[in-house]
Amino acid sequence: MTKRNFQEKVADFNGESIFAFTIENANGIKVTALNYGCTITEILTPDQHGETANIVLRYDHTYDYVENPYYLGSVVGRLAGRTRSASFELNGKRYELPQNENQNHIHGGYKGFTKRVWKGRFIEKGMQFFYRSPDGEEGYPGNIDMTVTYELTDDNTLEMTYSGIPDEDTVLNVTNHTYFNLRGDAETPITGCELAIDSDRYVELDDEFLPTGNVLPVTNSEGCFDFREGKTIRDGIACGDPQLTLVGGGFDHPFLLNQNQEYAVRLTDPVSGRQVEVATDKESVVLYTGNNLDGSFPKHAGLCLETQHVPDAIHHSQFTSPLVKKGEIYESKTVLKFSVNR
Repeated sequence: MTKRNFQEKVADFNGESIFAFTIENANGIKVTALNYGCTITEILTPDQHGETANIVLRYDHTYDYVENPYYLGSVVGRLAGRTRSASFELNGKRYELPQNENQNHIHGGYKGFTKRVWKGRFIEKGMQFFYRSPDGEEGYPGNIDMTVTYELTDDNTLEMTYSGIPDEDTVLNVTNHTYFNLRGDAETPITGCELAIDSDRYVELDDEFLPTGNVLPVTNSEGCFDFREGKTIRDGIACGDPQLTLVGGGFDHPFLLNQNQEYAVRLTDPVSGRQVEVATDKESVVLYTGNNLDGSFPKHAGLCLETQHVPDAIHHSQFTSPLVKKGEIYESKTVLKFSVNR
């Protein structure tokens, strides 16, 4: 059971009240999220010396989240990632989506789930947010009643659950876009962190950062993408694979998870000792190393571990489809486990 819940009004966006919801467990770990995009602004955890810091990137001012061009901490959907040509076909009908990245569609559109005010409340172990996405919003079919739940346990896990029920056939691929910086210092790049991913294969991207459909072994190209035994982000980038240069000098790629163990991903900062492990019921994690952060944050100031279907799977039959049938329950769960590696 959480130790403390706290709600505070922090802003007004276009006349709507924005609240910060904070939950704390018995060990002093705190998580704060806005009812705007279910956006996580703080995860406070201790280091090996007991010093607490915020391990996610956040803006200095709440009003910066109105635009939030980097999707810091937010839930993204209906379709996370990029959708080629900003369109798809479903049941013989073509749906046109906003072209909000060149000729393509990214992270649900101009507003998506990120730039919406959700209804928030506390529950026994955490907080819960609700939003009704109407038929035709951002071009997507069907009304969907979406629920996002963040539960913080005394085992130091944050359980993130996304669920929704559409009233007609539609597509859903929802994830959270939190940027981790385990040092708690945006000026210290995450390239020195050690990353392990239980994955033998990754998905190749084209020059628009969209999946080509080719699935490659992580042993390809001198093992740049091979994080099975764990290595620093810096060592991965230093390989110089053209795929890494393509996306701005780092990673922005889906890794297909083996699911051989409960936690498929482990991120560790060797200086602070802080560690985050990730478990998911989805088949892939998109590793994004903040290659194109600019202005508010330095390059590589944080990294995202986006658990989801492979982006643009609606156009690639070899990947799990994001199709959700009328009346079916869409549900996805990701668990973050926080610890200190001494």
